[in-house]
Amino acid sequence: MASTPKVPDIVIGRLPLYLRALNVLASQGRDIVSSQELADRLGCSSAQIRKDLAYFGGFGKQGAGYQIGYLQEQLRRILKVEGQWKMALVGAGDLGHALVHYGEFENNGFRIVAVFDNDPRKIGRRIGEFEVLDSKLLPHLISQKGIRIAIIAVPAHAAQEVADVLVQAGVRAILNYAPITIQVPPEVRVQYIDPVVHLQSMSYYLEPNE
Repeated sequence: MASTPKVPDIVIGRLPLYLRALNVLASQGRDIVSSQELADRLGCSSAQIRKDLAYFGGFGKQGAGYQIGYLQEQLRRILKVEGQWKMALVGAGDLGHALVHYGEFENNGFRIVAVFDNDPRKIGRRIGEFEVLDSKLLPHLISQKGIRIAIIAVPAHAAQEVADVLVQAGVRAILNYAPITIQVPPEVRVQYIDPVVHLQSMSYYLEPNE
């Protein structure tokens, strides 16, 4: 029996972009979209979109385009965001406050359920609906609540230690805002969000002001 081909990580990384574009179209009352229109919106080729989706089956008909609602459902299923994943947030500073109030998490399959910090001045205070918990409680509560995803929003010098605790407690996906590369086992997924890195990758292409 032939084995199912492994889907490249770069393809998985593009699926949320397709879903986001479909969500916008659906909010505009659209029912059908062509691969070419999706490509134009996303700055890629229609062939790439068709090839990416072909890893998971046939979702459209030649010349008829895609049923937006159906393709939304299928992409949510593929990305496993039909329900909501519980997340822990580590870091109750300014960034942590902003993340707690970021409504798009819950709209797209994710929900912060606990906020942690090791600063005595922050522990016990409230951010929105959450009381900031002592980071010492992390291992127990991560396991107790069945949390598989965490967000790190701590200074760079503390990020590796936090990551180690999270992984040991059972977290298998980390969104890291700390400006440092953390070391994790192969089975743990990490995504980095560092505005400085992205700004520097753009500034290369700019001409400095005279």
